[in-house]
Amino acid sequence: MRYAVLLEPVEEPGFEGCYYAHIPALDLTTHGIGVDGALLAARDLAEAWVAERRGHGESVPAETTALLGHIELPDALFAP
Repeated sequence: MRYAVLLEPVEEPGFEGCYYAHIPALDLTTHGIGVDGALLAARDLAEAWVAERRGHGESVPAETTALLGHIELPDALFAP
């Protein structure tokens, strides 16, 4: 099974070079060092999560078409 993963850099002190990895279809989020580390962490988390659900006889969501959208907020919201 293949799942989309949304990656975004962690913008917190002490986490330089780290990325969040969001798996929207499974509603899971983790992080790792670099893109490859974040993807590896996402795979490990998803595997454990799926194994636990299957072990309890629960269904696992299938991937749907993943889209990335953007919204724009008025500049006035960010003025001092």
